[in-house]
Amino acid sequence: MKIADLKKMRPDAEMILEEIKQVLPHRYPYLLIDRVLSLEKGVRCRALKNVTGNEEYFNGHFPHLAILPGVVIVEAMAQACALLAYKSEPDPESKFMLFAGIDKTKFKRPVVPGDQLILDVEFLRRKMNFSVYRTQARVDGKIVTQGELRLAIIENST
Repeated sequence: MKIADLKKMRPDAEMILEEIKQVLPHRYPYLLIDRVLSLEKGVRCRALKNVTGNEEYFNGHFPHLAILPGVVIVEAMAQACALLAYKSEPDPESKFMLFAGIDKTKFKRPVVPGDQLILDVEFLRRKMNFSVYRTQARVDGKIVTQGELRLAIIENST
């Protein structure tokens, strides 16, 4: 079966997992985007992360009350930013996106196994090789995390 065949099964997806893996260098357990729901080049991206109780960090965060670590939510938002940046670049194969900073970030409610994170990122500005994005993560329509993230867009030397 080919990626195109799998994608036909998911007409609501802009990108399915196999396509995401062609763009992001991350792999289990650090690949945190399951699907891209929509993407408007240079403007915005909406992605999805399913939160399951099988994720390793729940063993220690916390053994008596599983809560998704905030850094995992931020990393998922950064990966959504990287997908938008990659899809917006004129020559994306020659670029590498690196998480470069975080500002104005707030954590408003806990995320637990069984939740589905909807990640919204919006391009704000670019200065030289740095781009800035407004980000929000929602569960059931309610904001759980929001902030501004920066990416460094560098030449890929591989």
